[in-house]
Amino acid sequence: MKIGIVGLPNVGKSTLFNSITNAGAECANYPFCTIEPNVGVVGVPDERLDILTKMYNPQKTTHAVIEFVDIAGLVKGASKGEGLGNKFLSHIREVDSIVHVVRCFEDSNIVHVDGSINPVRDIETINLELILADIETIDKKIDKAKKLIKADKKYQFELETLEKIKLTLEDGKAARTINYTDEEKEVLKETFLLTLKPVLYVANISENDILSKDNNTYVNQVVEYAKSEGSEVVPLCVKIEEELSSLDNEEKKEMLKEFGLDESGLDKVIKASYHLLGLISFLTAGEPEVRAWTIKKGTKAPEAAR
Repeated sequence: MKIGIVGLPNVGKSTLFNSITNAGAECANYPFCTIEPNVGVVGVPDERLDILTKMYNPQKTTHAVIEFVDIAGLVKGASKGEGLGNKFLSHIREVDSIVHVVRCFEDSNIVHVDGSINPVRDIETINLELILADIETIDKKIDKAKKLIKADKKYQFELETLEKIKLTLEDGKAARTINYTDEEKEVLKETFLLTLKPVLYVANISENDILSKDNNTYVNQVVEYAKSEGSEVVPLCVKIEEELSSLDNEEKKEMLKEFGLDESGLDKVIKASYHLLGLISFLTAGEPEVRAWTIKKGTKAPEAAR
C-alpha cells in the first residue's frame, strides 16, 4: 500500500518524508527540489506490539508497514503540464491515498510560491489541479460510454454515473465527496480518479505554536475544510519532527516531555495514514516472533488467518 505526500513547493513535504523514513531526501528552499519521487517503507507504531515483545522476549518483532512516496510540489497549471505537472500527477495516480501537507505558519525566510500564507487557498490550488485532471479522464470515459451504448444499453448506467461525477467535479468538489451505491462503486473501479483517493491533511505549524498551546487560526481553517469532505487533520511541527527523528528513544521521550506531548506527530501521521487505507493489524505472539499482520478492516477471522 502506497501513500503519496503532496503539497505546494516549500511546505515541508520532503522534510516530513525525511522524518518519517530517515531516507535523506534532498530538501531545499526552492520549488521543484524533488522531481523523481522518493520512496520509504516504515513500520506502524503499535503499543500492543511493544507490550507483547516485553512479555515474550521474542527473537524477532515485526511491525506492520506502509510505503510513503515523496511527490514533488504541484503548482497552478499542473494539469496542463506546468511545473512538470503531468509527471507529478502520474506519480499521484500510482498511490492509494494522499497525505496533503499544508503550511500553517509565517516565516519570511521561507519562500511561499504564492507570496503569502493561506492554507485553504493552497489546498484548493492542489485540489483544483487534481479535479481538472479528473474531468479530462471522465470526459474520455463519457465519450467511450456513449459509443458503447449504441451497441449495448447496459452502458447507460455507467454513463449516468460518470455524468454525475462530472457535475460534482465541475462544482469544484472532489469525487470522494459523493456517496456512491454499490453499483456505482463498480463503475468507479475503472476510472482511476485522483480525487477519489482518501486524504489526510498535515497542518505544518511552528515551534512557537506548540509551545504557546494557542489556537492556530490557519489550522482551524484546514480543520473546517477537511470536515466538508470527511477528511482528518494532524497538526505538527515538521521542523521539530525532523529533530525528534534523529534522537534515540530516551532522548525523544525527554524532548516530547519538554513540549508537553504524549507522542510524536509523526507517529500520529503514520497511524492515521494506516487507518486512512482502511487497514488494521492483528497480532501473533510467541518466542520465535511477535508480529503485526496487516488486514483490511472488516476482514473475518478465518480470512485473516490464511
